Amino acid sequence: MKLYDFTIAPNPRRVRIFLAEKGVEIPIVQIDLMQGEQFSPEFSQKCPSNEVPLLELDNGVCLSQVDAICRYIEAKYPQNPLYGATPEEIGLIEMWNHLAFMNGIGAVAESFRNGTEVFKDRAVVGPNPHAQIPALIERGNKRTLEFFANIDGHLASRQFMAGDRFSIADITTLVAVDFAKWIKLEAPAELVNLTRWYTEVSQRPSAQA
Repeated sequence: MKLYDFTIAPNPRRVRIFLAEKGVEIPIVQIDLMQGEQFSPEFSQKCPSNEVPLLELDNGVCLSQVDAICRYIEAKYPQNPLYGATPEEIGLIEMWNHLAFMNGIGAVAESFRNGTEVFKDRAVVGPNPHAQIPALIERGNKRTLEFFANIDGHLASRQFMAGDRFSIADITTLVAVDFAKWIKLEAPAELVNLTRWYTEVSQRPSAQA
């Protein structure tokens, strides 16, 4: 197998953290998104959506999308289940993972891709051009701060995002918070539950992946 990655991008990092938690090592190939390598004919043939991460299996089948890749890894290496072990856990983890992606990473990406010169005419991930909309920068920032506040309230009564077990939902939330920090949008210090959780999960060895 090979994992196509871009080190500074948030979504590939979610897969790297997942793999580290699983103790699984996969050879990595870097695709420089800033240089447009995702649009090369060779990579486009593997991934028509022109994005990373991308997992190429030994038989040549290629999987894009973080959850598709991580679900495959979870099925292949079921120990330490990061998508849950009971029906209730699976449902809760799926719910919070989706919310963290949609309202966390999605909100930060809205700000970043609409305000960064390198993404001019590529404000939306994928093969089709989309113009930047400057007004979405402010909206993305507002959505991100709302996400922080909502997660702070959610974490007031639980250790991790979906209960007492570290999961893919925590990985996605961690990456969302770090992605926001990267664009200089920090969680307010008064959000003590988010701060407690962030300090704890950031100290896991996998967070350095």
